[in-house]
Amino acid sequence: MNRNITILTDVELITAIVQKGIGDIITKAAFQAGAQGATVHYAQGSGVREKLGIYGVAVEAEKEIIQIVVSTEQVDRIFDAIYLAGKLDTPGMGFVYVTPLEKAGTYIPAEVISKLKGGA
Repeated sequence: MNRNITILTDVELITAIVQKGIGDIITKAAFQAGAQGATVHYAQGSGVREKLGIYGVAVEAEKEIIQIVVSTEQVDRIFDAIYLAGKLDTPGMGFVYVTPLEKAGTYIPAEVISKLKGGA
């Protein structure tokens, strides 16, 4: 059996760390903006939890981490959708960042690869 590795090089990883319970809102907004999938896992934060600055906002220790691999051309649109849906302009709601990926690999159907290469 002949096996080929499909390498993706024009992709980036968006990571959002948000308050527990916000992950579904974030992933729904990302999908509506064009994301194809998401990984959600749970964590516990540490640091200043009691109060956040002069706003006096209580920050929960339990977090949801959403990771989404997107094409470079989609990154701004999906990043913006995540930021707005998660209300990340509100103190204590969370943090989102983008990491360039040098190389990624996954299964991509042959017909999709053909279309990407300009085939029929």
